[in-house]
Amino acid sequence: MEFGDQKLVTVYLSALIVIFVPLLTLESSPHLPAPKDVMVYSYNFHSSLRWSPVKVDRGLVLYTVHFKTGAFNQWDEMNCTRITQTECSFPMSLKERRWTVVLRVRAELGQVTSGWVETDPFVAERNTTIGPPKVNSVIESSDSLLISVTPPFGSEAGDVLQYHVSYWENATTTTKKETKTSNTLFEIRNLKELTLYCFRIQVELMIHSDLKLLGLQSVPECYRTKISEATRAGYIIVIFVFVLLFVNLVTVGLILLWRHHKTIKYWSQPPLEIPSHFEEFLKDPSMPVLEVLDNCVEDDPLSSVLFCGEGSQACGSSLDGQAHSHSISSESEVT
Repeated sequence: MEFGDQKLVTVYLSALIVIFVPLLTLESSPHLPAPKDVMVYSYNFHSSLRWSPVKVDRGLVLYTVHFKTGAFNQWDEMNCTRITQTECSFPMSLKERRWTVVLRVRAELGQVTSGWVETDPFVAERNTTIGPPKVNSVIESSDSLLISVTPPFGSEAGDVLQYHVSYWENATTTTKKETKTSNTLFEIRNLKELTLYCFRIQVELMIHSDLKLLGLQSVPECYRTKISEATRAGYIIVIFVFVLLFVNLVTVGLILLWRHHKTIKYWSQPPLEIPSHFEEFLKDPSMPVLEVLDNCVEDDPLSSVLFCGEGSQACGSSLDGQAHSHSISSESEVT
């Protein structure tokens, strides 16, 4: 082989090395992005490790979790080896509340692994979140509320729980009052009757004199106190008095109406008046009715006395009949 050909081969091999060696190095790199947002989530002493998923272009990323305690500084598996989930619950061996636990997690893609991500030391009795208690029942009375609750978690030997109860009237201006108790059945006293009261409860775990863990407050619940027997009796007496007074007033009114019914009837009737057509007829001077009436009075004064009252129309008809008969007699005499 000539010197020129050897030089071309050397250049060609160098080019291949420059192109393919970085690719091979990248493909076999032992590093993956490490999981992020790694944290221990603990609620009512139920704890788990959570993290954000690692995103890659291809392949399924798996995760492995280890733990160690303050007493044994040695990493151990916790039944979360090469899992697809981004959460790992604590095993029964780590349920001790007072243990100090450190955890770590890494991502795995085939033979490629990421670096470990460790958590801060975790102690359940210090770092867990205590939820609100469950309200089982509320019994209302006129001046109190009897409340029964259940603790948010199963108690262990040595647990001392206190319930902080805040309550207030459900009005525009609220003044909250607070009380504490260690009983799961307690009573809120000295309340107003027929008033709507709301309350919230939160649990406090007394670990020791210097360490207390205060839980979350419950959702407000509202109940109305009942009416007392004394107030109920007072309402009944007042209603009875009003009914009795009303009956007496109605009775007196009916008696007065019966006694003065004639007077009421008299004043309620319209005044007696001569009908307008009779009044015009009597005022006409050309009519001989007045002369006929005068003659009737002279001949028989008693027969001309007419009783005209309510039947004024009948009385007018009688006058017309008498006038008509007198006019006929007068005409016969002239004839």
